[in-house]
Amino acid sequence: MLSGSMDSARDDVVAAGTVLIPMRFVWPYGGRSVYLSGSFTRWSELIQMSPVEGGPSVFQVIHSLAPGYHQYKFYVDGEWRHDEHQPYMSGEFGIVNTVLLATDPNFIPILPPDIASGSNMDVDNEAFRRVVRLTDVSLSDVLPRISDVDLQMSRQRISAFLSMRTAYELLPESGKVVALDVDMPVKQAFHILHEQGIPMAPLWDFCKGQFVGVLSALDFILILREIGNHGSNLTEEELETHTVSAWKEGKFYLNRQNNGHRTAFSRPFIHAGPYENLKDVAMKILQNEVSTVPIVHSSSEDGSFPQLLHLASLSGILKCICRYFRHCSSSLPILQLPISAIPVGTWVPKIGESNCRPLAMLRPNAPLASALNLLVQAQVSSIPIVDDTDTLLDIYCRSDITSLAKDKAYTHINLDGMTVNQALQLGQDSYDPYELRSQRCQMCLRSDSLHKVMERLANPGVRRIVIVEAGSKRVEGIISLRDIFKFFLA
Repeated sequence: MLSGSMDSARDDVVAAGTVLIPMRFVWPYGGRSVYLSGSFTRWSELIQMSPVEGGPSVFQVIHSLAPGYHQYKFYVDGEWRHDEHQPYMSGEFGIVNTVLLATDPNFIPILPPDIASGSNMDVDNEAFRRVVRLTDVSLSDVLPRISDVDLQMSRQRISAFLSMRTAYELLPESGKVVALDVDMPVKQAFHILHEQGIPMAPLWDFCKGQFVGVLSALDFILILREIGNHGSNLTEEELETHTVSAWKEGKFYLNRQNNGHRTAFSRPFIHAGPYENLKDVAMKILQNEVSTVPIVHSSSEDGSFPQLLHLASLSGILKCICRYFRHCSSSLPILQLPISAIPVGTWVPKIGESNCRPLAMLRPNAPLASALNLLVQAQVSSIPIVDDTDTLLDIYCRSDITSLAKDKAYTHINLDGMTVNQALQLGQDSYDPYELRSQRCQMCLRSDSLHKVMERLANPGVRRIVIVEAGSKRVEGIISLRDIFKFFLA
């Protein structure tokens, strides 16, 4: 992060109470009618729980909570109950169960001293454990999980294919590539990205005669947050003269401050040549946590007079994979398995599972500042926008920040005052022709095959697929391009 104010992003998001983590609550002890209530409803609302298919004595409900410490109880057949096999404590509302959710896996909570740990009901209740297995199979995992042998074979074939193909195959027959001069004012660069409908551009240093880096949507997220920080030296007026190179130097300096003045090195320009194999290009994108890699070619031995040929992305590489295996899918049977049977993506936890990697979501009335903080802090590229029932409404992405250049909106907005929905409405006419709203918010079911998901992700402008429940469109997970390649190239 770039400053002390940015270091506190997690605290800002939690305080705003807008980051949502789906949590599955389970009552496995029977009853005719079971409800859930807790501190997250201010103890004033009863949330109805539904019996699990194949196990009528087990009730469940998924409810999204903000990160933090929560208390809850069950209202079973007109009586308040708590689960003795889960953590509980005595409180203002009698004996209550407790749960603590955190978006940061390194976050160590400080819990009240009188919480009873409780035992694991999956261990103590064998009947419930059998029901969970039956329920999981009946809901989604109709086909068997992929074996280690099949997984290894699939990875070897994908790896071999990518090793035999070069970045030259990604070059289109015609097209344009935009590059920016490092001496250009940041404000002008911001508007060019918006006008061209692109989220990033390589940077050209005329004095050095070479490409030296990339300016991305993330840079503008950080810039806008710095402008909104009252303790920052960067003002909107300075963007008129503040050059891209000056911003990069300032970002590097602030990163060193943030790291406790430890030795830091400026990030080298990540690029590839046209004859590098696609596996190496994909690994550069994954390992350097970038969205694209410029394809640069120079006919000189010293690398002078480089030519910018293309911006390679995981989408283009995936398109090559899909095109090749489309007619020989039998050699890669994993492609026909449902995505629920494959360890890929981020999912709402099943019964008995912990929230190892939270799937954060936002309501449309959440402050834009919360969305930007989350994009930076959680290091994700997009956030599902959902209603009160977790039904998918839209998605907010890093690249959406460029829409704030429309009519210079960023010069007169309050990041804490503007909502995510208002920001999306502001940019609805600003999307690239290849990134229509229907493409931005692509959905699939957990029963869809891996091949179908990959085909959709290979389309231009589609960077992630949101997994929804059939009928209700309730969010169940998300799969990104990066997830697919991490799965195959791990």
